Formats: sequence, C-alpha cells, structure tokens
Amino acid sequence: MNTIDNNTKKISRKIPNALFIISVVFISLLSGVIGGSIVYNILLEENLEALSIPQQQTVVHEVTQLQDDTIVDMVENTTPAVVSIIAKKDVPQYRQLFNTPYGLFYQDPSQSMQKQKVGGGTGFFMTADGMIVTNRHVVADVSADYSVITSDDKEYQAEILAVDDTLDFAVLKITPKNGESFSAANLGNSDNIKIGQTVVAIGNSLGEFSHSVSRGIISGMKRDIVAGGGIGGAEQLTGIIQTDAAINPGNSGGPLIDLEGKVIGINTAIAQGAQNIGFAIPINQVSRLIDEVKRTGTISHPFIGVRYIAITPNIASELGMPYENGVVIVQGRNNAQPAVLPGSPADKVGIVENDVILQIDGVNITQEDTLAKEISKYAAGDIITLKVWHNGETKDVIITLEDKKDINKI
Repeated sequence: MNTIDNNTKKISRKIPNALFIISVVFISLLSGVIGGSIVYNILLEENLEALSIPQQQTVVHEVTQLQDDTIVDMVENTTPAVVSIIAKKDVPQYRQLFNTPYGLFYQDPSQSMQKQKVGGGTGFFMTADGMIVTNRHVVADVSADYSVITSDDKEYQAEILAVDDTLDFAVLKITPKNGESFSAANLGNSDNIKIGQTVVAIGNSLGEFSHSVSRGIISGMKRDIVAGGGIGGAEQLTGIIQTDAAINPGNSGGPLIDLEGKVIGINTAIAQGAQNIGFAIPINQVSRLIDEVKRTGTISHPFIGVRYIAITPNIASELGMPYENGVVIVQGRNNAQPAVLPGSPADKVGIVENDVILQIDGVNITQEDTLAKEISKYAAGDIITLKVWHNGETKDVIITLEDKKDINKI
C-alpha cells in the first residue's frame, strides 16, 4: 500500500508541473503571434506611407507635365493661324512755335500728313487663301487702312470683306504672295464646352505684344453683356463665354482655343476694374456667317421687316392674350416708323400691327431667345414658320427671309 501511495503522489506532482509548462509555452506562443502581428502592421503601414507619397507626387507631376506638353504642342500648331491686325491713318503733323517759361509749348498744325498706327487687334485665318476672322469693332474706323502681320512677320494689306454688327463679327481678306497658302484654324464646337475646362487665348496684347499666349479656364457660360465705347459704340452681346484667361486690349478678334487646338470662341471684351474677367463670342454663333462668307464672299442680314417690343405679363393682360412670351408688333414714334415695313417679308404675308409673334420654327420667343437672335441663325432666302397670335387666334405663317441691305430697294 505504501508503494502505491508513493507512486500516486509522484504522478500527482508530475501532472501539475506538465500543465504549468504547457501553459507557459502556449502563452509565450500567443504573445509572440500577437506581438508579431502588431509589429507587422506597423511596419506595413510605414512602408505603405513611404511608398504612397512618392507615387502620388509622381502621378501629379506626370499629369501636370502631360497637360503642359499638350498646351505647348497646341500653341505651336495654332500660332501660324493667328495674325495681328494694325490700323493706320493719316494724321496731321505739328511744328513747335516757341517754348513758354514753364517748359510748355504751343503747336500749330502744318500742312503735312503722316500715316501712323491708331489701333490694333487680332484675327485668325479661316481659309488657306487669306480670309481672316476678327471682331467688327477692330475694323470699325472706316477712314483707316488695315494691314495684317502673320506669325512669320510678313505684312499684307487687308480689305474688309464683310461685317455683322449684331454679332460683332468681321471678315478681312489678304492676297497671298507667289502662290503661298496660309494655315487655317480648326473650328471646334462651343456647345460642348464645360465650366472649368482649360482654354488658351492667343493675341496681339495691347496692340504691341503679338502672339501673346495666356491660359485659363471657362469661368461661365451664356453671359449677356453690353460691350461699349470707341468708334463702334455700344453692343448688346448675348450668350457669350466668360473666361479668366488674360484678355487685354489688342486681343479682340483673336481665338479662344481648347486643348485639342480648336477655336471655341472669338475674344471680344473685358470687364473693366475686374481681375481676369474676359468674354468671347461662341464660335457656333458665327459658324453660319463663316460658312456663308466662304461660300459667297459676303454676309447676308436676314430680316422680316417689323418693329416690336417684348411681351410682358402686363402687356399680355392688356391685349387679353393667353401667352406671356413673344413680341408684339408696334409702330415707332411716328408714322414714319411703321409697325410693318411696306414691301417687307412680313408685309407680304399679311402680318399687321398688334400681331404677336410667339415662335420661330417651334422655338419660343423669350427674353433669352429673342426674335433677332433666332432670325440671325438663318440666311436670306431661308423659309421659316412663324407662330402668330392674330385677333385672338393662333396661326402658322410661312415666310421667306430677305436681306436687310435690300431694304433700300423696297
């Protein structure tokens, strides 16, 4: 019995010792796994951070470099199509008679005249044979002579081929020398542009720094402004592009270009007293005129021959009409300004005073889509359908547009 008891005691002592050793080993292993995992995660995060920062910097650098390279290539390809326009006229020369004690002097005009530079602007080739697009106000001085300087510093005498006062648009023509041809600009689609996209302006800044390049973004769309001053007077421009690409005096008539090197606008005005608020005429507004000049060498000015005022809620109420859009045909200040011009397209189809034109080819006439704006989309000779409110009834009137310059033939 004693032997058995002693053996039992020995076995009992061995079991706790084994359990203790196993427990210690297990805890050690578990601690090692947990500690290793923590260290691994810390090292992994540090390595990822170390790797990610250079990768982000590299990506940003590559994207920036790619855009810069794109702009450089685009400017190089487009610059040959851009020209500087110089206005010169004869001005009297003066001779000094005497000095005053204050250093001032009186001048007396002599008989001599000298041709001097009196203005400048920008344009771009729209055909390889020398047709150039610019703003009307760039060539508004009819007493001046105009010359064009190309990107390779060649100078050509220019003639004014066609102008459109409504859209501040003009076309010049120069004659190639020795069978040469010019690099015509590629026209884009201004209906597809978006606010925030990168654009570039090229022009004869201040009439002195030719082919200056500025870069910016599209800042706004469908702006309506009154651009005024100078010989051309004030102009109401609607639906135009706003950009922060630097536009200065002398840039007028130059191209506003997208990153594909396509002209999406014609730079035309700046906001005085502001920082980089410039405006450009959408190229789609003048695309019809460009096509027409290419085809005929001139611009037609379609009209129907009516005087009108825009419908307001008050006018609609006075007329008892169920519409609050359109224009009502009215007489001018006296009988010499009839509501409908005799012999005009409107007169030929029976439109009379107090009629209301509601639509042109299904487009409502509104303050944004004005009668003049909608008609300017067509050419003389085009046939359009007017929706007219007449004596309480609505009817469709088919009318053929005529050229406004033919008004004197009526």
